[in-house]
Amino acid sequence: MLHELLQTWFNWVNDWGYWGVILLMAMESSIFPVPSEVVMPPAAFLAAQGKMNLWGVIAAGTFGSWLGSAITYAFSRAFGRPFMLKFGKYFFCPPEKLERAERFLSRYEAGGIFFARLLPVVRHLISIPAGIVRMPFGKFSLMTTIGSFIWCSILSWYGKGAFERNPKLMENPDEMVHAIKHESVWLVGGIALLCVLYFLVLKLTASKADTPGKSVSE
Repeated sequence: MLHELLQTWFNWVNDWGYWGVILLMAMESSIFPVPSEVVMPPAAFLAAQGKMNLWGVIAAGTFGSWLGSAITYAFSRAFGRPFMLKFGKYFFCPPEKLERAERFLSRYEAGGIFFARLLPVVRHLISIPAGIVRMPFGKFSLMTTIGSFIWCSILSWYGKGAFERNPKLMENPDEMVHAIKHESVWLVGGIALLCVLYFLVLKLTASKADTPGKSVSE
């Protein structure tokens, strides 16, 4: 089943070009489990072959990421916290995760959104609490766009290099995802370390009046 999905998504990139990239990255930034590793790397390789433009691929990926995040943000903001507490588990965001994310955003705000866009797994969830706590949409969009641009650029760079070394990856989406994750693991680890250092500095420099567990509405 997963192999068939990966093959389908891969074909969308190959057949639909920029529109396929936008659609899939919008899905990846919402509640749909589309791995960005099966979207950006093959598109970058197609760009290297002259079938697409590399900067166009990165722009399409960035816009798609923002679009999916904005839709999720708007949905969460419109339906509010009670709805997400009741039905969030169906969107991979159970109450305990939602409450932790609310406290996280209440304290770190823009920095939290930015770093979340650079980390797998949490990328597609961060828009939900951002909408619920009603983070200013302009700030949310800016941090989402910057973080998404960096992430799409990283995947495109790695994807281009991986496919140049092993063109047969274009024939096997499963192996492609594994290869990209393997090659970029040290970079993702570096980003995670930067996140830890950033939040540690904020914690050490926070005033005593700051209370991490404080309600967002207070």
